[in-house]
Amino acid sequence: MGVAPTEPAIDLPLSPGPSRGTWATAVRRLRRDRAAMATLVVLVVIVTSTLLAPVYASRVAQTDPFRSNLSGTVEIDGSRVPVIRPNPSGLGSTPIGPTFGRHFFLGADTQGRDVAARILYGGRASLIVGVAAALLTCLIATGIGLLAGFTGGTTDAVIFRALDIVWAFPIYLLAIALSTSLLVQGLKIGPVAVDPNSLLLPILIIAVVFVPYVARPVRGEVLAVRQREYVEAAIAQGARRRRLLFKEVLPNVLPSVIVIFPLIIATCILTESALSFLSIGVQPPQASWGTIVNDGQNQLYTRPLVSIAPGLLIAVTILALNVLGDGVRDALDPRAKIRRRKRRARDS
Repeated sequence: MGVAPTEPAIDLPLSPGPSRGTWATAVRRLRRDRAAMATLVVLVVIVTSTLLAPVYASRVAQTDPFRSNLSGTVEIDGSRVPVIRPNPSGLGSTPIGPTFGRHFFLGADTQGRDVAARILYGGRASLIVGVAAALLTCLIATGIGLLAGFTGGTTDAVIFRALDIVWAFPIYLLAIALSTSLLVQGLKIGPVAVDPNSLLLPILIIAVVFVPYVARPVRGEVLAVRQREYVEAAIAQGARRRRLLFKEVLPNVLPSVIVIFPLIIATCILTESALSFLSIGVQPPQASWGTIVNDGQNQLYTRPLVSIAPGLLIAVTILALNVLGDGVRDALDPRAKIRRRKRRARDS
């Protein structure tokens, strides 16, 4: 009796996740996007300037932007001028205005501190908090979205009911409530303690409040990927859950997270600035753009640059990140640009 011939092995479909060629094509598309490249240059200039804040303060302005200088003087046009000048009426005092020179380029605040140097240092704090909070948000949200979307069932329901509770609170109200309560004694979880004056505290607070807003779209992507043929084929092969998550699902979800990331950075910077403006974000002796805007409130009519300059930097940074985010989305999904144009034409 003859032996039945064995069936030839069937090559199961592989995951069509982004390959090296796909990423290279996306980079080429992004480089051809003039608006995205222009905003990228703006962001590089802002980041580089803030990183060089210590050099500017020590070598150019020759000042300590964190120390009061009420009795100091500065040389202007060959003569010594007080940084803080008493008013002729004897009531109060007036800080020196913008010199547009090496010292006190944008003038001084009410404590006699160099505004330009403080803006550069403040930019470092705002960018660090914004980028770190956005990175932490995306990491936590991606993990939660992968777990909930791929596992489904009770796990999915429990996770997203918990996130719905966070979602139910207005973002800024929740961030203000957390900041106010934690600023007194800081945060302590077991052996880990976070000082109230640490930048880590606003990073954690901002990251927590934005997790639901990233986890939901990630979960939606995971649910869509789960139904595709290559995932079902991998399941039929008996692939382990870890392989399915990190080899099949995550590579196809990652582009969406990359698109969201610049937008989340912008939102986190804006949130940090709002909290710092209310004095519940970045704490002294450190400064951020939000705290400097707050410092300039009392001088808004006499020294408007104290508040306007950091406010403009916040606006430019957020606008640049949003334009860059649109460019990244168009580079990874060229059809998104076509859909956006059709929607604008339909709305008009």
